[in-house]
Amino acid sequence: MDKKIIEKLKQDEHYYGDYGKQFLSNSDISILLKNPRLLRENKPKTPAMMIGGYFHTAILEPNKLEQFKIIKSTTRNTKQYKEMSGGEICLLQHEVDKIELMREAVMDNKICRDLISGDFEVPGYTEILGNKWKGKADVVNHEEKLIIDLKTTSDIDRFKWSATKFNYDSQAYIYSNLFGYEMLFMVIDKETLQIGLFDCSPDFYSSGEDKVRKATDAYELFYKTDDFDSKQYLITKTL
Repeated sequence: MDKKIIEKLKQDEHYYGDYGKQFLSNSDISILLKNPRLLRENKPKTPAMMIGGYFHTAILEPNKLEQFKIIKSTTRNTKQYKEMSGGEICLLQHEVDKIELMREAVMDNKICRDLISGDFEVPGYTEILGNKWKGKADVVNHEEKLIIDLKTTSDIDRFKWSATKFNYDSQAYIYSNLFGYEMLFMVIDKETLQIGLFDCSPDFYSSGEDKVRKATDAYELFYKTDDFDSKQYLITKTL
């Protein structure tokens, strides 16, 4: 990998900005599979994304927690929240308090603490099926030869199904190509604080590869075919 490109991708303004848009990423999979027309549109932040982002930052880059705006409000519907948020999605104090309990649960677990070792927030890029893809690994543990990805869930007993629903299978396939290691998901239940470690089966990687192939087909049709008219596009299925 070109060191100059990696250095640029280490900076959030480039990774998530215009420079990074020359690459596809796992966050594009869902859009390409459902409605490729929306690929170029900005993706609005959601409370779930903010909670996940704060959790990651609390564990991996606690020095950056100041970038999150926290409001002491019970919900996002109060007058106080609306006035203080300025129209942005902000974290609520009780959400941050819960995330702190989650962080403590993970870091108090010796196995988890030992696995969260190596390089953090590592960008990578590669070519897959003729297109450039990027990704940013939470943890690259060189000693264990693992990519560690932190996830939160509302029901850890259903994470196996959630992993496919939220395209963690395609993430595992892409990241194994980017970094050359197997993927391990470190998951914590937001309600019970139960922690789980989920490795990836060959079928899981295969499912991810299939999604990447289908997403690639949609991308090349919509964005690399000169005479393609998206207004004529439709899907056909048998019920």
